[in-house]
Amino acid sequence: MSTSHTSSVLTLAQANSIIAGALAASKKAGFKPMAVVVLDAHGHVRSAQREDGASMFRIDVATGKAWGAVAMSASSRTLAERAKDNPNFFVTLASTAQGKFLPQTGAVLIKDSAGEILGAVGASGGTGDEDEEICIAGVLANGFKN
Repeated sequence: MSTSHTSSVLTLAQANSIIAGALAASKKAGFKPMAVVVLDAHGHVRSAQREDGASMFRIDVATGKAWGAVAMSASSRTLAERAKDNPNFFVTLASTAQGKFLPQTGAVLIKDSAGEILGAVGASGGTGDEDEEICIAGVLANGFKN
């Protein structure tokens, strides 16, 4: 079995650490209770946490934001901007993705030092800007790029 690609795999420990960094940033900023989800480069959940007091939809929303980002290789902010110019395409994407695709601000890519996409992190609970802010904090605190 080849291990040449192990550096491009997002580990569970890294995913958990990204979430811990995001939630720490949220707490420091005084944001409402959040949910944070980390997906790998194939859109599979690596880790997910929902803070006490966060509503039941938060994990689903955070996952949809991250899934869209990793599927389209762009931050959810970029996707939200693109959706404004081409709403029919993005509605079709959401339908094609069986509801997993959510082009709303609040998710960023996780990239290694070479710029390879390892996955995405999405958050839900605050404004889109707050969600995105904590995702970026979690990614950068762990030595990744977004």
